Amino acid sequence: MLRGAGAIAVALPWLEIMGTERLARAQPAPARRFLAVYTPGGTVIDRWRPTGTETSFTLGPILAPLAPVQDRLLVVDGLDMQSARGEQHQSGIIAWLTGTPQELVSDGGYAGGPSIDQVIASRISAGRTAEASIQLAVRWATGKSHGLMTPMNIVNFEEAAPYSPIPPRLDPVEIFTALFGTLDPGASDDAARRLARKQSILDFLDRRYAALSARLGAADKQKIDQHLTKIREIEQSLSTTPACRPPTRVDTSDYNPSAGLNADDPGSIVDSSTDAAIPKVGKLMTDMLVMALACDITAVGTLQWSDTEAKYTLPWLNLPQHHHFYQEMGGYKPAECELIYTWYSEQHLYLLQEMEKVDMGGHSLLDESVVFFGSEISDPPSHRKTNMPFLLAGGGGGLRTGRWVRYPSLPHNNLLVSILNLFGDTRTRFGAPAYCTGPLTNLT
Repeated sequence: MLRGAGAIAVALPWLEIMGTERLARAQPAPARRFLAVYTPGGTVIDRWRPTGTETSFTLGPILAPLAPVQDRLLVVDGLDMQSARGEQHQSGIIAWLTGTPQELVSDGGYAGGPSIDQVIASRISAGRTAEASIQLAVRWATGKSHGLMTPMNIVNFEEAAPYSPIPPRLDPVEIFTALFGTLDPGASDDAARRLARKQSILDFLDRRYAALSARLGAADKQKIDQHLTKIREIEQSLSTTPACRPPTRVDTSDYNPSAGLNADDPGSIVDSSTDAAIPKVGKLMTDMLVMALACDITAVGTLQWSDTEAKYTLPWLNLPQHHHFYQEMGGYKPAECELIYTWYSEQHLYLLQEMEKVDMGGHSLLDESVVFFGSEISDPPSHRKTNMPFLLAGGGGGLRTGRWVRYPSLPHNNLLVSILNLFGDTRTRFGAPAYCTGPLTNLT
């Protein structure tokens, strides 16, 4: 490492001056960003599961839209959400990120511990970002119709007891204004400061480099000059195409974020205009999350596509009934469910490709991130929570992607603690102890 002012450091190539000792394998740097993406109603597992081997596999029909980013995926198969205890849907959405059973409190239930996003946020966001974490949702409902405590249908829970639920933000206009209303890359001092942090690294190293250069032989000097020249080229590209910029704003006046908040209340289920706007609003929510990460507004985010009731219709797929109807209320309809889950895979593709486009200084936003995709059940008609349809993506913390890994019915809490480990957290248990046997092997 060549160190300069403050915490600025640049990794150097192997130089002759370093000697002939064998270098120890460097530990991967901890992941720097975390996203959790929830989709309702599980999947059609036989149409979701890949075929082939760990490193040579074909994605199942539901995951097939993700083929362009298959090398950035880790398909995690064979985990059971054993910690989901309580109401058949609500227990799953609570356990997904907390690894705890539904705690009976008053007339409903909440989590018995924090969600991993909040643990990660306290570790990587403090003093670095404007917001510790951001929670967004599309066509979301509280779950009040079940007579449970309001709001339910929540995946995020505070780090400290009593682990209060954190409702997601719903209004795309309010979210855009709060996150980007004052951000103008051409004029904003805040944006300029963020860009400056991504530039001029070498300016902080000049004196140290001069001292080092005087000690180098001709071959070493040529090698390090080429190395630092490449870094300067990266800096110059950042000055012309900054990663931090407001997302494109779209008209969402046809979308009512309060539609169907109490999913089973008479007259609150169908809102045709709002449902038709879901793809547009979902894309905007995705864009806002990506740019919030790129601009260091936050380092941790969650996107909920609807809720456990899933009472939205899907006119863009020519499906006139709501999603929950196709899961069970109208009798299980696997063909229609497959169509819906395949559409969600298309949205996941968009998110990952947008993250891959963002240059964070010689590597992409996706390279330094971990993205966790999940649901509250695995099988719609039975509400089973075995063989959960989980995906990881990104390269943060040394995550090894381009693979399909299968486990022998292990508790999903093991995956939660493994995700924490990718962020430098060294604990070996997370969530309810009865449902965690330790970190998973073969993720890094």
